[in-house]
Amino acid sequence: MKGSLKGLTRRRILVGGGVALAGVYARMLPAFAPAFAYDTPILTRTIPSTGEQVPAVGMGSWITFNVGANETLRAARAEVLRAFFEAGGALVDSSPMYGSSEEVIGWCLEHLGHPPRLFSATKVWTLTQFMGRRQMTASEEQWRSGGLDLIQIHNLVDWEAHLETLREWKGEGRIRYLGATTSHGRRHSEMIEVMRGNDLDTVQFTYNILDREAESRLLPLAADRGMAVIVNRPFRRGKLFEHVAGHPLPEWAYEIDCANWAQFFLKFILSHPTVTCAIPATSKVAHMRENMGAAYGRMPDRDLRARMVNCVEGL
Repeated sequence: MKGSLKGLTRRRILVGGGVALAGVYARMLPAFAPAFAYDTPILTRTIPSTGEQVPAVGMGSWITFNVGANETLRAARAEVLRAFFEAGGALVDSSPMYGSSEEVIGWCLEHLGHPPRLFSATKVWTLTQFMGRRQMTASEEQWRSGGLDLIQIHNLVDWEAHLETLREWKGEGRIRYLGATTSHGRRHSEMIEVMRGNDLDTVQFTYNILDREAESRLLPLAADRGMAVIVNRPFRRGKLFEHVAGHPLPEWAYEIDCANWAQFFLKFILSHPTVTCAIPATSKVAHMRENMGAAYGRMPDRDLRARMVNCVEGL
């Protein structure tokens, strides 16, 4: 982006007149409500290996929850989590790679009284099976949640060693699901190899309205193999908001109940039939409410998805 727009945040991006009107309605709703009021429940998707339903918008924690021992910042993050759960969220994703994030999440969950809807998802990110066991045991302790639902092999680091441990832990009931992740396109070929040769419950990779490489191989393979798909970098690490800065949301966005660009971007992802959950990260309660609004209301069909891509690519 040009220098004058680069510093723009999501909150400062202008939206169209119809969306401004939607904001009036939003202020009339309870503090935990999404941007529109719906008679339908939150959108959920199925984990193929068990049939369990999970809300389609989850929460990432990279950077945003890495606040160390500062209790003021921890309390602020607890309010972000509170807004997430009040809006119907469940899946919270983290990793030992994310600094103090796991420890901070555990503190927040305890502060909130351990919300019953939590679906805890973390990762193992180290070399050797021995070190992986130590790291995963530490994660269990830091989350303070009485166990972890899902552990994923982060960016496929030493995946064969950790997969053996995860199968063991799943067999013992220590975790409910196992998976693998990548956030780099150069690792797609390796991820495909792992997916083809192993029974994973979940896979996690990057997919958004401008980064659509996953549509060609990863998403079809996940569908064929019966694997749940968790989508990371749904906002391209915030770059999508810079891309649309100064541009109003198209008037036709009301057709899919979008009140802001965050919901526009997320609904594009969630409308893909193979996607199980997208995990945007935020440190702001207002942004969390915007994100969760994407799990309510109408979703785009194939034609509208193409229109959304053309709109964003044309800016």
